[in-house]
Amino acid sequence: MQILLAAIVVVPLVGAVAALLPAPPGLKGGNPDQAVLRHGVTVTGAVLALSVALAAGFDHDQPARMQATTDISWIPALGIRIHLGVDGISLPLLVLTALLTFLCALYSYFKMPTGPSPRAFVALLLVLESGTLATFAVLDLMLFFLAFEMVLIPMYFLIARWGGEGRERGAWRFILYTLLGSVVMLLGLLLIGIKGGTFDMVALATDNGSGLSHTTQVIAVLAIGIGLAVKAPMWPLHSWLPDAHTAAPTVGSVLLAGVLLKMGTYGFVRIVLPIAPEGAHAFAPYLAAFAAVGIVYGSLVCLALARSGAKGDLKRLIAYSSVGHMGFVLLGIATLTPTGVNGALFANIAHGLITGLLFFLVGAIKDRYGTSDLDQLSGLTGAALYGRAPRLGGLLAFGAVASLGLPGLAGFWGEMLAMFASFRPADGLSRPAFLTFMVLAGLGTLLTAAYLLVVVRRVCMGGDGDGDGVTPATAPGPDGTLADVRTYEFAAWTPLVALTVIAGLWPAALLGLTDPAVQQLLGGGN
Repeated sequence: MQILLAAIVVVPLVGAVAALLPAPPGLKGGNPDQAVLRHGVTVTGAVLALSVALAAGFDHDQPARMQATTDISWIPALGIRIHLGVDGISLPLLVLTALLTFLCALYSYFKMPTGPSPRAFVALLLVLESGTLATFAVLDLMLFFLAFEMVLIPMYFLIARWGGEGRERGAWRFILYTLLGSVVMLLGLLLIGIKGGTFDMVALATDNGSGLSHTTQVIAVLAIGIGLAVKAPMWPLHSWLPDAHTAAPTVGSVLLAGVLLKMGTYGFVRIVLPIAPEGAHAFAPYLAAFAAVGIVYGSLVCLALARSGAKGDLKRLIAYSSVGHMGFVLLGIATLTPTGVNGALFANIAHGLITGLLFFLVGAIKDRYGTSDLDQLSGLTGAALYGRAPRLGGLLAFGAVASLGLPGLAGFWGEMLAMFASFRPADGLSRPAFLTFMVLAGLGTLLTAAYLLVVVRRVCMGGDGDGDGVTPATAPGPDGTLADVRTYEFAAWTPLVALTVIAGLWPAALLGLTDPAVQQLLGGGN
């Protein structure tokens, strides 16, 4: 188990180096580009297999206990250690990261984004995977910061070099916002480590803030919270997200939404709540207020983008929908209750599955039609997916109803638990205020249903005469049909569809992992 976790973090780095070598593994003549892409599929597949093996060997009777731990002194003078471990909170995020990266590598093997060398693309993808996996596996504050920063450079280049229109602007906004947030976060992490006498996250969580004064906790939570909120993304620190998503290649958008946003909310749960509980309590109402505003704001922007004549971009719309969905995660965390934090962790996984699927689908639509402009896709000669590519249209409708939180699918449970926890937040928090936030979140769910159903009607049915039409990038057949879901697309999307249904019908599988760990993390209290 110990070796498995270390290998999960290290193997992608080794694979990235191998991808840059003159003759990467698997290259025996033939097409070098295809060989290096195949190398990416092989390495990410191996990491996924290791993560599944780790999950299979995980002691599910003790999910609150740190397992597969490695603890080696790294910089003794500063007390920094290479400390790795997983519990019921981090294990699902590790598996989700490994799965989505593998599906992106598989998709890229058949549909490589237009840009420079595939060799660099695969290397960046693997470095990105390693950094994300390390973020969820490390148990030292300084290592957490290094892993948190490690993903920035590869994602910047993926957007800037393989992105679409506006990629330079999107990439610069992404890295500037996240770097500025990270600088402030580093100050907070250093404050906790110096005042607490250790950077070890397990030791600090066990103390539950007893070694930190109230003032220290408040200052640390403010600093760390800003850095995490930028990545989350929390309104009003979200404005980098739509540009980055709109410009990113399909696989970049899938990974950005599916795993990178989770790093911010994971930091709140892993660091802020157990290590600085008084600081978390002081800022909880403000976090909840920003989250509730973000839910409504994201939904209203999406509704404006979805309306006829707005020239709304479908990719941009789904990016703004992430602001709303991650608002539910932050609201659940802000209640400081086991119910709310469990709901937040569930919503994290659900958002990764559903929004990852939606970005895959939008990428496929853009490949076929050459645009993701909603007015063009819904014009008289637009997509009308139900008639031209019924399976693609059906999958888009499935992703939409899953995203709006239909009961029986993964999106429902996290949102429901976050609102339920807002009805009765932790002791000491204003119940009238949280009831107001609950009402705003409920309004957000109605608005979410409205804009997603509008999108389904316009893109899947089309023919509403509100655009100039669009000539498909791929010539339609004699009966007006276009290429429906291809084999490689079916392979990349099926796991996301299946897991969305399984998580929706069997939420206990995930909640059974997270709840004991959350109870211990919050000191077993409400």
